[in-house]
Amino acid sequence: MKNKTDFGKVIRTLAGQVREFKRDSFLTPVFMIMEVVVETLIPLLMARIVDEGIGKSNMPVILQTGLMMVGLALAGLFAGAAGGYFGAQASTGFGRNLRKAMFSNIQSFSFSNIDKFSTSGLVTRLTTDVTNIQNAYQMLLRMFVRAPFSMIVAMIMAFIINARIASVYLIAVIALAIFLMFVMRRATRYFRMVFEKYDALNESVQENVTGIRVVKAYVREEYEGNKFAAAAANIYNLFVKAEYNVIINMPVMQGTVYAVILIISWLGAHMIVAGDLTTGELMSLLAYCMNILMSLMMVAMVFVMVTMSSASAERIAEVINEVSDLQNPEDPVYDVKNGQVDFNHVNFSYKKGSGEFVLKDIDLHIKSGETIGIIGGTGSAKSSLVNLISRLYDVTEGSLEVGGLDVRAYDMDTLRNQVAVVLQKNVLFSGTILENLRWGNTDATEEECIEACRMACADEFIDRLPDGYNTHIEQGGTNVSGGQRQRLCIARALLKKPKILILDDSTSAVDTATDAKIRAAMAKAIPGTTKFIIAQRISSVENADRVIVMEEGRVAGFDTPANLLQNNAIYQDVYNTQTAGGGDFDMKGGAR
Repeated sequence: MKNKTDFGKVIRTLAGQVREFKRDSFLTPVFMIMEVVVETLIPLLMARIVDEGIGKSNMPVILQTGLMMVGLALAGLFAGAAGGYFGAQASTGFGRNLRKAMFSNIQSFSFSNIDKFSTSGLVTRLTTDVTNIQNAYQMLLRMFVRAPFSMIVAMIMAFIINARIASVYLIAVIALAIFLMFVMRRATRYFRMVFEKYDALNESVQENVTGIRVVKAYVREEYEGNKFAAAAANIYNLFVKAEYNVIINMPVMQGTVYAVILIISWLGAHMIVAGDLTTGELMSLLAYCMNILMSLMMVAMVFVMVTMSSASAERIAEVINEVSDLQNPEDPVYDVKNGQVDFNHVNFSYKKGSGEFVLKDIDLHIKSGETIGIIGGTGSAKSSLVNLISRLYDVTEGSLEVGGLDVRAYDMDTLRNQVAVVLQKNVLFSGTILENLRWGNTDATEEECIEACRMACADEFIDRLPDGYNTHIEQGGTNVSGGQRQRLCIARALLKKPKILILDDSTSAVDTATDAKIRAAMAKAIPGTTKFIIAQRISSVENADRVIVMEEGRVAGFDTPANLLQNNAIYQDVYNTQTAGGGDFDMKGGAR
């Protein structure tokens, strides 16, 4: 019962995306039925020409009936073309709406929602899965109405002409239907498995393309090639198994058609000799034979396509129906007073109800305008801590306040516009440097962009570029260095003129001198902005007002750098290791 309910929900979800293409969806089967009516009448006219025209040498009947056949043929051509046109309109529009609905909903996802779907999985749903549904929908509109209607009408006409011979059709149709159901059932099992393998194929392509420099640097082309070949081979093998089952339909169908034609011809010849059937009626019966059996094949293929697409339908509906964990309150606040941040005994878990907290009993109170350093080993939940401030995730227990109000009281766009985040992984988009900078403020003037780049020390390399701020950035920022990407992302964040600025290890790729310049420029230019600086280098936080020391999801220390150096063992260890010439936070005892 549950599966039926779930499938009904899937159908309702997809049907809701037909929207403005309902008219096209209605007209397509209407024209298909018109085409079937024409195809049904033409054999009757052929019989009239043979029996009353040629048989009786009646030229007026031949001409009159011939003109009627030409008119019906033109009407059939028009109906078929119109059905194809409206079917294409409806199916492609339906596919477009599905992609828009998924993409729009993905934009509303919280980080926890995104974590449920892999990137390659979402790409597959937006491309391959939608294409499957689009093709299935077009086939449903055109063939699922046309084929059964054609088969039923042709069967009725055959029984009207001669019930004895029409019984041969009926027996053949029943036998073929049983056979096709058996074959399709085996084939669809493989088709379902195929689409699950597309995610692995897309994942292989995505990883290889985005990490092509690493692949070449480590000479792993052969390994990646073998990995892709294995994913492609999985899909190939499953498709072959499915096609082995489906391909037998055609020879069986053709064998049945020829067998039925022979039986009808043999019976018809005897009946013509006996005077129970005319030559024209026999020709009509043979034409209806082809209509019936080919319609049955069409119905079988529709069922294959629908079954193939059922898995895609479920995957698409899953994305469309996914509800973001983060929602605006009924009466949101649209003004963030200042950059004050208060963690009130916060516990946080990525999986709700698991009881496994990533952050445990965080109780911190930060004044507006303070510069807060955050240090800690890998996995100490530094990034998780700051992700809560802009409400990329919601706290599991306790509360988090910004500007004296719980973050859940704010309109999310308002809050995030006042909390600028430069993440660990710096992302630039294809376009000019100015276009990338204006992600921070779409209305920023060129002078404001240049000033932000000065603060981020990005002007140093931009001025050396041939096109300056109009230099084109490749997708992902692959034509600039890691340090340059970081500085551009910092400048982009500064353009927001936020009340809170979070730098999540975002100066790791720049040298120490440039790091110091950036911090000094920010302290001077945005003194009222609360700044969180996550860093591995002690030099990046030693001038902060206070420093948070994280260890295994807990606050192991929160004080001024000077006090921590006196009374916090973890901070002392980091300081002594790095000032003695050792490596970063995770390298103990000065190991190199």
